[in-house]
Amino acid sequence: MDTNTLQAFLAVADAGSFSLAAEQLFLTQPAVSKRVAALEEELAVKLFERLGRSVLLTEAGRTLLPRAQRIFKEMAESRRSIADLSVEVGGVLQLATSHHVGLHRLPAVLRDYSRRYPKVAFDLQFMDSEAGCAAVAAGTRELAVVTLPWTPMSNLVVQPIWDDPLMVTTHCEHPLAKAEEVLPHLQLYPLILPEKGTVTRRLIEAPFEEMGLQLMIGVETNSLETIRMLVSVGLGWSVLPLSMLQEGLVCRPLPDIRFFRELGLVTRRNRNLCRAAQVFCEMLPSA
Repeated sequence: MDTNTLQAFLAVADAGSFSLAAEQLFLTQPAVSKRVAALEEELAVKLFERLGRSVLLTEAGRTLLPRAQRIFKEMAESRRSIADLSVEVGGVLQLATSHHVGLHRLPAVLRDYSRRYPKVAFDLQFMDSEAGCAAVAAGTRELAVVTLPWTPMSNLVVQPIWDDPLMVTTHCEHPLAKAEEVLPHLQLYPLILPEKGTVTRRLIEAPFEEMGLQLMIGVETNSLETIRMLVSVGLGWSVLPLSMLQEGLVCRPLPDIRFFRELGLVTRRNRNLCRAAQVFCEMLPSA
């Protein structure tokens, strides 16, 4: 069984036609038919049912199809791995990141990376951390640098890089900023939160739910930059990363309550990263 016969088989299975498969492979139709016939003779089975100009896979063909696809995928990965051994790093870096991480943690890394490896093209997508993890799990992104999930999917590998403590944050003129004790007054003012289902939303709500506090939920948005803006104009309070503190905002600690999350790298278990992704990982800070 050689790769030419398998390639012809896959092309016919995909196109549903010997003539269309021949066009895809830049071969004549008799050449494609000869290759498929050779494969059928070697396996001693029929792989296609000929129905006029179209063809359908037989049971044997349906059994062979995923195995043949896997063989060609492994061959492509082998070629990429060998090509990646070259000194020069090129290709495409498929990276997902959240807006917060992209704005506050990655700029220096991305600047140094682009200077060191100018032949790498960036395929950078900003998305919620949960969507970034899902994209890596599905294989549509090689890497994600995001807020790490509390319980990652079984096919993901997470690597903490940055600690990201959070604290109750208000505008300096907000009543909570001037209250001697903050906790008893939190229920009186709108809480601006990320949307439900996010790691940050869960870590903010968890301690208040344990205490039985019924908070007044105001605006919900997944953009921490937007939340900071709303807090800065006095529309409510929130729990924001200390790295986002700016002039006009104040942080108020709560007794016995710490808000803490981890930011870091997410990759898919058992996936061979391209060379561009490997060197990017190497440039990230150590946890």
